[in-house]
Amino acid sequence: MCGRFLNRIPASETARLFRTTNPLPNYEPLYNIAPTNDVPVVRFRADAGTRSLDLLRWGLVPFWAKDMKIGASLINAAAETVAQKPAFREAFASRRCIVPADGFYEWQKLGPKEKQPFAIVMKDRSLFGFAGLWERWRDKASGAVVRSFTIITTTPNEVCAPIHNRMPVILDPASYGRWLGDEAVEPDQLLALLKPYPAALMAAYKVGQAVGNVKNIDASVADPLA
Repeated sequence: MCGRFLNRIPASETARLFRTTNPLPNYEPLYNIAPTNDVPVVRFRADAGTRSLDLLRWGLVPFWAKDMKIGASLINAAAETVAQKPAFREAFASRRCIVPADGFYEWQKLGPKEKQPFAIVMKDRSLFGFAGLWERWRDKASGAVVRSFTIITTTPNEVCAPIHNRMPVILDPASYGRWLGDEAVEPDQLLALLKPYPAALMAAYKVGQAVGNVKNIDASVADPLA
């Protein structure tokens, strides 16, 4: 599962690294991103032939959903079933996205009620991208349109395994075009991208319990535990 992450990288730098061309969305550094938050997401706009960086709501709401409540249970999609499950299969086929991040949080179970939170990052603290899916949902009563996303998860690598039994799929930058749809690709080739990221490039460190409260959004939640 991936239930919290962070993106401290300025929008201008994120846009440069992911080669988006639309006007930049307005957001501050994000230290404790939680479900239902509006989050910068990279999509390929086939109509314009360019990539865009937009704010989408975390927790995928399928286009056929009766209401938005379902999004709370669809913050993640398992790589093993993402191409078959009704909530995800159409988005997997045609609405894939990348979720920029520079770290994510997981909780290691220590006892019946005790858990230790960890921040998991690249060793060089660089920006990376989760494999995601996005959807457009329209409220029939008000006509309002909500764009939402989910993060795909897979089995953990050697850094994540001692902490949790799942990790988010982190894409190799060389595969960004294939995942977004810039390049023609077969479904089997897409599924092959949904694998654990090389552990040799990653690191984990303990953080304080404050990260467990979604109200704590200041920079200190990502500080290493003394």
